[in-house]
Amino acid sequence: MKAYVFPGQGAQFSGMGADLYQKSAAVKALFDRADEILGFPLSQTMFSGSDEELRQTKVTQPAVFLHSVALAKALGEGFQPEMVAGHSLGEFSALVAAGAMNFEDGLRLVSKRAMAMQKACEAVPSTMAAVLGLPDEKVEEICQATPGVVVAANYNCPGQLVISGEIPAVEAACEAAKAAGARRALRLPVGGAFHSPLMEPAREELARAIAETDFHAPVCPVYQNVSTHAETDPETIKKNLIAQLTAPVKWTQSVRHMVADGATVFVEVGPGKVLQGLVKKIEPSAEAYSATIE
Repeated sequence: MKAYVFPGQGAQFSGMGADLYQKSAAVKALFDRADEILGFPLSQTMFSGSDEELRQTKVTQPAVFLHSVALAKALGEGFQPEMVAGHSLGEFSALVAAGAMNFEDGLRLVSKRAMAMQKACEAVPSTMAAVLGLPDEKVEEICQATPGVVVAANYNCPGQLVISGEIPAVEAACEAAKAAGARRALRLPVGGAFHSPLMEPAREELARAIAETDFHAPVCPVYQNVSTHAETDPETIKKNLIAQLTAPVKWTQSVRHMVADGATVFVEVGPGKVLQGLVKKIEPSAEAYSATIE
């Protein structure tokens, strides 16, 4: 079985989507519509903006979403997913590509999510850090023993767990991880503590927007970050999408469940190659590659 996976924030790069825009009239229409909905020229920033411009939260999340959804559309009849999943922000791309909501609603939600997360980041000095080379259980134990807010946020692959929380707590947990034998424990260049309790104000804001959005049954199961299992019920999908902002991204567990349910090939739809690398570390026997158009 073939699974399609959609990347999250951090996969962006200058020039992203320019080739798709030139090759496909359907993609051009999506980019032009996105600029219209957002009220600023996102497409031009994607094609020729600096790395710094692309790192702005209001740009990054819609840019990665737009690139992923446009690529899925450009695949045309070649896009026949039997299961989908997305990493954090990528879950929105996966849901639109699988028909659970339309492109316009998805883009509006992603934009609102980005702005709400930015506000939450500004409210409390917070950050994230990658811990490499320790079992997940050990990192969880360290977070629980550290004073302040610090939690496991991204279960990316075995031996790679991202933690998230208040800056002093994250720094203390990094030192404890190194003392426990971590190969590396380093702060990430992010604006705040995503997938932690500090995102609660953003979660509440996003919940209101999702409640007003029409969701449909997807064309195939969606393996969501929160539940890690196949989901097709629109109401369950909405609840998981809301919970995702303050809950960890359980990518390792999601990929394992997809493999257990028959996935043998993983196609990454969107910028970068991060997810296919993680898939190979989680399930070395799986085939993983990037979606491309001729």
